Amino acid sequence: MRWATDSSSPRIPAICPMSADFAFVARRAAHPPIREVRFWLIQLMVLTLAGLHLLVDVHFVVATSTFPAGIPVTLLIVPIGYAALRYGLAGAATTGIWAVFLWLPDLLLPPKEGHTGGDLVDLMLILVVALFFGQRIDSERLAHARSERATAESLAVEARYHRLFETNRAPILVINSQGAVADANPAARLLFGGDVVGKPGASIAEIDPSQPPGRVPALADGRDYRIDLVAVPSATGDPSTQVIFEDVTEERSEGRRATLYAALVVQAEEEQRRHVARELHDEPLQVFLHLARRIESLGGVPGVPEDVAAGLVEVRHQVLDAATRLRSLARDLRPPTLDRLGLVAALTSLIADLEDEAGLHVRFQMTGTEARVAPELELGAFRLIQEALRNIVRHAETDMCTVVVEFHTDELRLRVDDAGLGFDPESQDQPGSGHLGLLGMQERIRLLGGALQIRSSPGQGTVVEATLPLVQPPRVPETNFVASAPHALSYPGARASVREGRTDPGP
Repeated sequence: MRWATDSSSPRIPAICPMSADFAFVARRAAHPPIREVRFWLIQLMVLTLAGLHLLVDVHFVVATSTFPAGIPVTLLIVPIGYAALRYGLAGAATTGIWAVFLWLPDLLLPPKEGHTGGDLVDLMLILVVALFFGQRIDSERLAHARSERATAESLAVEARYHRLFETNRAPILVINSQGAVADANPAARLLFGGDVVGKPGASIAEIDPSQPPGRVPALADGRDYRIDLVAVPSATGDPSTQVIFEDVTEERSEGRRATLYAALVVQAEEEQRRHVARELHDEPLQVFLHLARRIESLGGVPGVPEDVAAGLVEVRHQVLDAATRLRSLARDLRPPTLDRLGLVAALTSLIADLEDEAGLHVRFQMTGTEARVAPELELGAFRLIQEALRNIVRHAETDMCTVVVEFHTDELRLRVDDAGLGFDPESQDQPGSGHLGLLGMQERIRLLGGALQIRSSPGQGTVVEATLPLVQPPRVPETNFVASAPHALSYPGARASVREGRTDPGP
């Protein structure tokens, strides 16, 4: 246990709960201040009074004494009381015991020569009063010492806080309950000016203690600061708010660069999808269709054996089936309906294809007034629902699901839910889980300024919900990724298109 010492008071425990007061006082009483001269002077006074009292009782007749009862016992209240005031319970108890010990010879005198009954009662009363006041004085001193220690600790904490406040490199303002700047550290004075104290907080970066923390305004020095608000209690009852400006310029720059890079990657992916879809539509698909017509014409040539004609018919069906699959692949890469007719039409076509190819029964709902939105939003919404439906076909093991598209005045809401196997979303976020589709969905929605929520659990199905603001996001600078990075494309048609100078491969 740590002890707090004072030059004018005995040491006390640094932390002493009320339940330990009695034990502390008892320990004090067991250790009288025997090293102090005044203490022994008090004991000498008690010895003198006891000796005079005994002398008067033994050598003088009580009736002729100048005192009503010789030397009164009540005179002992003077030294015992002084000992209590000076040394607390330790002084009072020691002096009282010493007085009783010295008064014993007088108490043993015959009744005719002394006042045994009265002296005994007086001694007991004096001892009780002395012990009571000694204990009270010790308790008061203990409380006073605690108060002084608490005050000292408070001052030390305040001094440490002030040092931290003054030496902190982050600008810090203290706003009082009236909304004015009550204090500012040197960094804040350097940023906002030396006369910032007294100005309204609203005039400085629109500081409002009622607003949630975390805003990142750009201040006069051109850097970005995140504002953190901390409520500071006040002993005067006037609460204040500490406003900390954390420089996040580099952090935000890194975040912007990462966002731009992600947007460029998504744009490059869409450019490649568009280019591949166009190439599939322009070359291989046309070749398959031409081959099917040629096979059909060969089957109609006179003199062709029946078994050969039947084989040609089967081959023609296989070629047409391959052409259909190729056309479906081109639509998945970049559905032309999305650019021409909008999101709802593209989703209707996608759902019809999935019902035909995978046997998935989709209940499609649209609420609100359908409207064309920014191309980036339409594409992001389509890719989200497309990936969610693909996941249902691949993993959910169910043939029923629901797709909901809600048009609002300021946002677009999407929901895809199924009653399939479900999964643990937290396990899919771990590195190496192999579920890049979910990560791609999250990244697309984040780049569009929206919010994505995936709720699922094993055996309980999955719900994918997204909200997209109907505000066109900042556009990524137009870049022809196909022409600028032909090495990224490994198919001959793409390289031929680059050589031919085709810069808009969209359907």
